[in-house]
Amino acid sequence: VQLQASGGGLVQAGGYLRLSCAASGRTFRSYNMAWFRQAPGKEREFVAAIRWSGSGTYYADSVKGRFTISENNAKNSVYLQMNSLEPEDTAVYYCAAGRGILSNIRGRGSYDYWGQGTLVTVSS
Repeated sequence: VQLQASGGGLVQAGGYLRLSCAASGRTFRSYNMAWFRQAPGKEREFVAAIRWSGSGTYYADSVKGRFTISENNAKNSVYLQMNSLEPEDTAVYYCAAGRGILSNIRGRGSYDYWGQGTLVTVSS
């Protein structure tokens, strides 16, 4: 089972990026999918999640209104559209898949599979 994240890069503040996460080895149709990020010297933190049925999306307050998570079940993929990027968004972004309970969808412990991370750098 593998999650492959891509789409990171260097962008100026106010710009945008779209991250992709492709799953292989099994279908993740019954899994919640999420994005986390980890800035240098900081803990890995929740960014966004989407329920396995696509019936709900969840965001960290810091990205609400700027980021959008979506999925394409046919391609076994999840995406993170990031607009109005800020230098504070600089981090390695990880995609994750899991079957944790809804009340803990923002928790790292709810996810069993993790991608390798893709670096996003936002310059001021």
